[in-house]
Amino acid sequence: MRRPLHRRPAAAAAVFAALLALTACSSPGDGGPTEGSPTAAGPTRSAAVPDRQAEAAENAGPTVSASASKGPVVPDAQLKPVTGSFTEKEKKYLSGRVPVNTDPAAVLQTGQESCQRLERTAKRDKDAAVGAIVAGDIPDAEAVITHLCTAQQPLLATARTGFGEGTVKAPKAGTYRALTTNPACAWQALGADGKVLASGPAPGSQGPVRANVPSGAKEFTSSACYAWLPA
Repeated sequence: MRRPLHRRPAAAAAVFAALLALTACSSPGDGGPTEGSPTAAGPTRSAAVPDRQAEAAENAGPTVSASASKGPVVPDAQLKPVTGSFTEKEKKYLSGRVPVNTDPAAVLQTGQESCQRLERTAKRDKDAAVGAIVAGDIPDAEAVITHLCTAQQPLLATARTGFGEGTVKAPKAGTYRALTTNPACAWQALGADGKVLASGPAPGSQGPVRANVPSGAKEFTSSACYAWLPA
């Protein structure tokens, strides 16, 4: 069961702040934990390989929220730019997202900039773009891609198969890879009684982290792993 694509706190905002800088080697490591044992070592976890999280520091994101507003919003009939007009797709994206006394064009620009970041990042590293969606670093990613950059639908489809770090209840059994090279990445798969069924990485292991979630796992927890995709 995948974790819903959702928000991340301040650390995630820093990641989104420079999505274009996210690049990393996406080759998965060999082996994962067997039931009741730690994960096996992967190939190499080299300091020379840039981390998709660690390099998020160059380009500031938009200042106007792209997410649906929780307060009073501009009625759809009044969603008009100062000059010109919005397309039907743009109107659908803006519906319910423009707070009162906010320029709808500014909200639209936020979504368009998110599209541009996704497109440019995907050209360099698709895993980085997918990871940003999974981890919640692209505000309102589903609406942005659905209405403003439909060419990125494959990224969204892949992101839906993964989940972010933290706690996932009733995880689907299988092998997953962490979208990070952070050596602090660690994980556990727990049974109904809280018993550790599998964990990793093993001490001294190298390479991108993989996790084998055994059948019967009731909870999967991880930290410093950014996001997970099926291996």
